[in-house]
Amino acid sequence: MCLAIPGRVVEVIDEANRLARVDVGGVRRTVNVGLLDGDGGEPDPLVGQWVLIHVGFALSKIDEEEALATLELLSQMGADYDQELRELRASAIE
Repeated sequence: MCLAIPGRVVEVIDEANRLARVDVGGVRRTVNVGLLDGDGGEPDPLVGQWVLIHVGFALSKIDEEEALATLELLSQMGADYDQELRELRASAIE
């Protein structure tokens, strides 16, 4: 099962390639944040913001309330959510 999971941006590590370190359930991963760029202008500051992540890409920004509610629901999924976190730990974007 593939899920989109909320994560909080910890740092932008490569501005040119639009890569950021994101904390997802205690797992820190590098994800591509290029899909969050708007109309080609300067990107919004991302550090501290919540984003929805799927297969190594931040798909959208979400507010903290939505992120925490989603994380609570995901944690109730038990084994499926645990599997998603294991797969996230094993993945890497360089």
